[in-house]
Amino acid sequence: MDHFLPTTKKEVESLGWDALDVILISGDAYVDHPSFGPAVIGRWLEAMGLKVAIVPQPNWQDDGRDFAKLGRPRLFFGITAGNMDSMVNHYTATKRLRHDDAYTPGGRHGFRPDYATIVYTQWVKRLFPDTPVVIGGIEASLRRLSHYDYWQDKLRPSILMDCPADLLVYGMAERPMTDLVRIFRTDNWREHLHECSQIAFITDDYKKYCG
Repeated sequence: MDHFLPTTKKEVESLGWDALDVILISGDAYVDHPSFGPAVIGRWLEAMGLKVAIVPQPNWQDDGRDFAKLGRPRLFFGITAGNMDSMVNHYTATKRLRHDDAYTPGGRHGFRPDYATIVYTQWVKRLFPDTPVVIGGIEASLRRLSHYDYWQDKLRPSILMDCPADLLVYGMAERPMTDLVRIFRTDNWREHLHECSQIAFITDDYKKYCG
C-alpha cells in the first residue's frame, strides 16, 4: 500500500483515476487502521482490483456537496454510521448529549447526525437515485430487524424500512462484499441476490428467496 484511500477529487486525480468503482461514506474520520471498518473494507475492495474512495464525516446540513463531490461510482455506494451506533455516540444512558466524539479529530462533537445511516442514505439516493446503496456497520447490523429504540422508547421497523438503501450487509463484511462486487457487475444484479450471504433486503417476493 503506497497510498491512502482517496477522500477528495484531487486525491483521486493524483492517482490517475478517471472514475471510481466504489465510494464508501462513514460517520467516523478516515483512519487507515484495521480497527476502523471502512478502512478494512476499502482495502479489501482495493485488493480485488477496484478503485475505492472514502468520504469521511460528510456535511449533511448543507446542499449535499460532500456526497456529490466524487461523482457516481461504477458499482455502488457503501454507507456506515461508523464504529458505534450514532445514537450511542451522541447520548449517554441517561439521554444526555455527549460533548466529545472519540472518532472525530480532536474529539469534537457534532460531525455526524442522529441515525447517521438513514440520513446519509437519504442524501445519496436524492443525488444518485439509480445507483445501488449498501449499508453496513454496527448501526445497520443491529437494526436490520424490528428493534426497540431506547432513545425514542418504541419499537422501530428494520432500518431498511426507514431508509432507501438497496441492501444491508451485517457482521464482518469481507465475504458478502466479495459476492456483491461480482453480482453488481452483472446486467441484472437483483436476480443474483440469493447467491450472497450475510445480506438483508426488502422484497415482496419472499418465496423466491425463502421457498
